[in-house]
Amino acid sequence: MSVPYETAAYEPRESPQSPEEHLARLLGRALNSFELPDETIRRLDCALAYDGSLRSAHHSAGLHRETYRHTWLLADGSALTLWELVHNTVPGGESQHEVYLDEEELRTATGRLPLPPDAPDFELPVPVRFAPLPETRHTYAPDDSGDHARRLLRRAENADRPGAEVAALLAEASGHRITQAFGRPCRSVRAGLCFSLYEHAFLLSNGAEVSLWELEHTATPDGRHMCEVYATEDAARDAMERRAAQVS
Repeated sequence: MSVPYETAAYEPRESPQSPEEHLARLLGRALNSFELPDETIRRLDCALAYDGSLRSAHHSAGLHRETYRHTWLLADGSALTLWELVHNTVPGGESQHEVYLDEEELRTATGRLPLPPDAPDFELPVPVRFAPLPETRHTYAPDDSGDHARRLLRRAENADRPGAEVAALLAEASGHRITQAFGRPCRSVRAGLCFSLYEHAFLLSNGAEVSLWELEHTATPDGRHMCEVYATEDAARDAMERRAAQVS
């Protein structure tokens, strides 16, 4: 999918990124993010808050490794933690990023690194301090939202796109907003394919909100861009996996 992942070093905690952006950056720079269970990524897609901190560091003769703890507060009140290992022990000395689901996996990965056991090392406590949750305030563009919905559904090429009932409901929408959705990466995408997922949220006259999920991709026989629209995010992400598998 076309997510502008970055491979820079660990982002400081004071960064004003959203929980979704922290997750996208972590998955983008970690070489083994494809090994994380789909269920874990799915749970993190709806995180409410994020906390990250340095857990330990180990330096010796130009080699280094650091471990970071990344914790997300989920909608059900629970917390989910991923552990990041950063090191430069590969040929060329460039920093490598890896992500693990628990501390046991992290310790196993750390033990494989070619660092002498007597190198200086330090451990830090890792209290979790989530920032206060901001009040959710969605901003809607009032620019002929019914026509926007009509054009969105008209350019959708998938046979199972939302039908006339949804089109009629959105015809009287009083506002809309468009945001790009990050999160679970497409596991079977080969090089050269492009996937983007967007949420089109519509504000109805009674104050209710209805969302459509637009999937844009190049997983077509001739590589052209194709637009598909789905009623739920899960349906759009499942379609993404199917399209990638058909051409990989």
